[in-house]
Amino acid sequence: MKSWGSEFKEFILQGNVVSLAVAVVVGAAFGALVNSLVADMITPLIAAFGGQPDFSELSFTINGSKFTYGNFINAVISFLIISAVIFFFVVKPMNALIEKMKTAEPEDPGLTKCPYCFTEVSVDATRCPACTSELGGFKAATQ
Repeated sequence: MKSWGSEFKEFILQGNVVSLAVAVVVGAAFGALVNSLVADMITPLIAAFGGQPDFSELSFTINGSKFTYGNFINAVISFLIISAVIFFFVVKPMNALIEKMKTAEPEDPGLTKCPYCFTEVSVDATRCPACTSELGGFKAATQ
């Protein structure tokens, strides 16, 4: 019987757990990178046309409660940029790679399907090997 320590060690060292941990760390770093891109490059670019240098300062107050809707605008911009980057630099290339790797299996012209049991049979067969039906409409029957 395994001890809980050895079972835990086995669980932690499984490939999928390690891969998930790496994905979380890389994802966090990627998020920080994109947030920096938004805060340091995109927001000032938008501000150059709109006049507001930092959306995080935008807010209003109702009955002493401060609503910082500028932070929400920054978050929406970050979300859209992260989504676009993931779509154009991860999803599209992966889909193109998968499509390129797909190879259609060429259909053997010497085979056809039995009209009764749908088993693949030679076009020269006079009987189906699976259901033993006569294959009168095939090439062999007409020769």
